[in-house]
Amino acid sequence: MSISDMFKQFIGNLEIDNKRQIADQYGKITKALNLKYRNSESETANTLQVGSYGRYTAIKNISDLDMIYMLPSNQWEKFKDDKQSALLQEIKNTLKDIGHFSRTEIWGDGQVVVISFTSHDIEVLPAFEQSDGSFKYPDTNNGGSWPITKPRLEIKAVSDMDKAKNGNLRPLCKMIRAWKNKHGVAMSGMLIDTLAYNFLNSTTEYDDKSYTYYDWMVRDFFLYASSQPNQDYYLAPGSRQHVKVKKKFQKKAKKAYDLSLEAIAAENLQSVNTKWKKIFGRPFPSSVSTVAQDSVTKAAQSWKNTEEFIEDKYPVDIRYNLEIDCEITQNGFRENTLANMLLRGIRLSPNKQLVFKVEKIDVAEPYEVFWKVLNVGEMARQRDQIRGQIIRDMGKQQKDESTLFRGEHIVECYVVKNDVVVARDTIEVPIQ
Repeated sequence: MSISDMFKQFIGNLEIDNKRQIADQYGKITKALNLKYRNSESETANTLQVGSYGRYTAIKNISDLDMIYMLPSNQWEKFKDDKQSALLQEIKNTLKDIGHFSRTEIWGDGQVVVISFTSHDIEVLPAFEQSDGSFKYPDTNNGGSWPITKPRLEIKAVSDMDKAKNGNLRPLCKMIRAWKNKHGVAMSGMLIDTLAYNFLNSTTEYDDKSYTYYDWMVRDFFLYASSQPNQDYYLAPGSRQHVKVKKKFQKKAKKAYDLSLEAIAAENLQSVNTKWKKIFGRPFPSSVSTVAQDSVTKAAQSWKNTEEFIEDKYPVDIRYNLEIDCEITQNGFRENTLANMLLRGIRLSPNKQLVFKVEKIDVAEPYEVFWKVLNVGEMARQRDQIRGQIIRDMGKQQKDESTLFRGEHIVECYVVKNDVVVARDTIEVPIQ
């Protein structure tokens, strides 16, 4: 499979596959609000799809969709004087009463009304359009205010840059989302789009390139991202509004850059797809030869492949930060943390007790925690100890293990909220 074919299939695998369902839901929401405020049954008027879905940079299993409903100007007098909460409550009640969502969970959340569907939420932002095309919207936080948002400028800026860069900006944004979901990078969609926009705006290298050069393009993006100075915010394309940096991303971008160098070096080898999968996860296609070989190996192997994948259980849309570490003990005495040992290049020896713990998490409760312990390599196969099952945490936010045999071992932790994986972290455990 050529580089072009690999990345073309990769982008195809990232395409949203429930667009018709989303369009139907947007239409019902819009119709209910138009009936309330304009006595109209239109399913398309007075609404604007915004966020990554509106910028066409979203990927499959998106869990949060955004829309603006444009209120008629005659409603301003009713809500302008500290009535932000009253407006959100009215929108919520309208959707409950005449929006066919009486059995759907709906709540107000600071600035929006959230409608929770099975696979995703739609956040409705009621707003008053201004003469310059911006929108004034209610914010119930800190006593209430009417901030301004300019999504049309952001949508236009992304669209214009995508055209100027031979249609490469939006695919780059989608690929970086796949990396974010694979490696648990707590970045907003707007931050990803802003970094991708700034990167392509800084170079002419890919102005006339396409899929054949996507391996170099993502390599150069990761180098660009890893070299960014630490800062609290970026300026969004078009609107120049602040885009908050939730968590430093440079270290994980540097790791992705290093992995991309390995993948590019393996271009003519059978392992090339596997190396790109280490960066982008399961959406990146497997090689045809690997699929065929897996079938032969499965028929002949004496060990059971028991590995499970979180993507098969829940949609993954990383939005929060999670950090895990491991406490190492032997004979009841605490020796060190795994993070410190890995930093010093020290591999573990057998017969030690390991306690993996959630060290940092910024997900608001309630949520669920899951663990996965995967043994990799020939020794694991000989012992028929691949493991890899996904197991629910027992309430302590920790996983007790021990070092039994040499090889590479991987421990992953997932945080699931509203049936979506919103945070994840991974530790590699090398045992000598």
